[in-house]
Formats: sequence, structure tokens, C-alpha cells
Amino acid sequence: MEGFVARHKPEWDELESLVRGGRRSLGRLSAEQRRRLDVLYRRTAVSLARVDTRGDDPPLAAYLHGLVAAAHSLIYRPRRTSVWTGAAQFVTEGFARTVARHWRLHAVAAVLFLGGMLIGFYSSRSDPEVAHSLWSAQDPRQPGATDEQLQTVLRHGRDDSADRKFSFASLLFQNNLKVGLMSLASGILAAVPTVFLIVLNGLHLGSFLAIHDRPGLRAETWAWLLPHGITEMTAIVLCGGAGLLIGSAVVQPGRVSRWAALAAAGRDAGRTCVGIAVMLVAAALLESYLRQSHLTTGQRLCVAAISALFWIGYFAWGGVRERSASVTGDHAPAIR
Repeated sequence: MEGFVARHKPEWDELESLVRGGRRSLGRLSAEQRRRLDVLYRRTAVSLARVDTRGDDPPLAAYLHGLVAAAHSLIYRPRRTSVWTGAAQFVTEGFARTVARHWRLHAVAAVLFLGGMLIGFYSSRSDPEVAHSLWSAQDPRQPGATDEQLQTVLRHGRDDSADRKFSFASLLFQNNLKVGLMSLASGILAAVPTVFLIVLNGLHLGSFLAIHDRPGLRAETWAWLLPHGITEMTAIVLCGGAGLLIGSAVVQPGRVSRWAALAAAGRDAGRTCVGIAVMLVAAALLESYLRQSHLTTGQRLCVAAISALFWIGYFAWGGVRERSASVTGDHAPAIR
């Protein structure tokens, strides 16, 4: 054993020196030093196996165990990123990949929302009583309102101060986030309330469109709704999809326990919720500042088109990255 120790002691000393340097700052190790660290770690692991099986030297075995463990912790240490880097990675890619990973459930939520909207539109247009039952009685935009009354509401707030618009944006964000979180959290009840809330939101939108379905108001109504509505409605649909994800873990946990399925679904639902919050902030700012501005109908529709193209491209990119990552085994970036 003395000859064995004499032959390998220089390698152990070198590895110990590299480990000390790596603990101070792994980033300061050169590429050659990192390569050497890996080589010496593997050689020392072989030496440790020999000492454990053939030797009778507990102090030497303990020393090599500690040295190998320290080198292992450096080599296989997870890559550290700053909070800001992690947040940037999540916004640029992680959120879109999380949505893409469960695109079928989000598609189901979109179908439910659009189905509710169509039902609300056609039923409200054919029967004013249905419109009254779906639309808030406190809202001045009621079935049978004149074009002038509807236009007054559509053009309201354009001359408000910036402070008032900011306060309005805060209220909008709080309300939209509350609705979205209700859809998401109620997924724990087998997603039954989630389905109801998705359809109900669609019904309300359909009733709103039916009330404004006038030849002279259609373009202005869509220009009033879409610039912020594309982002807002997409966020609400994604909340519904996240709720369906949690509900599916409750109803069909698969080969794992229901608790494990809920934990996995909750992680992705939580990531989705963080991204949705960012979307709702953007929607609230658009609704408060852009909707209540003096932009023309054409300019508003251009903003809406840009918004739609952006989200289509963003989530399509997420789908491409997630498909590519499924081959390499990479995980979606998340906020740490």
C-alpha cells in the first residue's frame, strides 16, 4: 500500500489544490484546469475503490472519500445564474416553453372560451333578455342603448390625467389577476369550476359584442377592444389551461401518486401564473393608456395586429424550443 500511495500522492495533492481553488471561485479555473480536475477526479475515484476493497487504512479511505466528494460537488455543481438572468431567461423562453408543453390543455381552454363567446353573442343578439341576464345592470352599455350612448362610453377617459390612468391600470390588473387566479386555483376541484369560469368569461364577451353589433360601431368597438384584449384574453385562456392542468392531475394522475402529479402540475401552473401576471400588467397598461387615447381606429387596429403577431411568434418560438429541448433533455428555464 505504501508504494500505491507514493505513486498516486502527487495526483491527490494536485486534485486537492484544484478543489481549494474551485471552492474560492470556480469561474477562475482555466479550461485546462477544469479538464484536469475532471481527469484527476476520475483517477482518484478509482484509487478510492481500490483502497476500499483491498486496503486496510481507514484514515486514507476517509481522506479519499472527502476528496472525491469535494471534487464531485464542483464538477456536477448546477450552473448558477443571477436572479435577473433567471428572470430574463424565463421571460424570453421559459414561459413560452411551459405553455407549449401543455398546449393541448390551453387549446381546450381556448375552445371553451370561444364557444362561450359565440353562444353569448348569438343568444344575446336574438334575445335581449339573455343579454340583460349576461351583462351587468350597472353598466351604461345596455341592450337597446343608442349609438350615441355606446360611443360615449367607448370614447370615455381619453382626456384623463396620467395619474388617473395609472390608478385605472392598477384596478384593471387587480381585477383581471383575481379572475385568472380563480380559474387556475379552482382546477383543484377537478377543473369543474375552471370550465365554468372560462365559458362564463366567453359569454360576457359575446354579450358585449352583441350589444355593440351596429353597422356604424363595429370597427370602433373592435379597435376599442383588441389592442389590450388580445393580451388580456390570451392571459385568461392560459389561466384556464393551467387550471385544467391541475384538474387533470387530480382526475388522471397516471402512474404516479395523485400528490406527485399535483406537485408536478403545480410547478408548471405556477410558472404559467408568473408569465400571466406579466401579460396582465401589459394588458392593463394598454387598456388604460392606449385605449383611452386619441389614436384613430386604424392606428388602434394596427397596434392590435402587432400584438397578435407578437404573441403568435412568442408562443410558436416556445413550441420550437420545447420540441428541441425534448430531444436534448434540457429543462425550461425557470425563475430561481
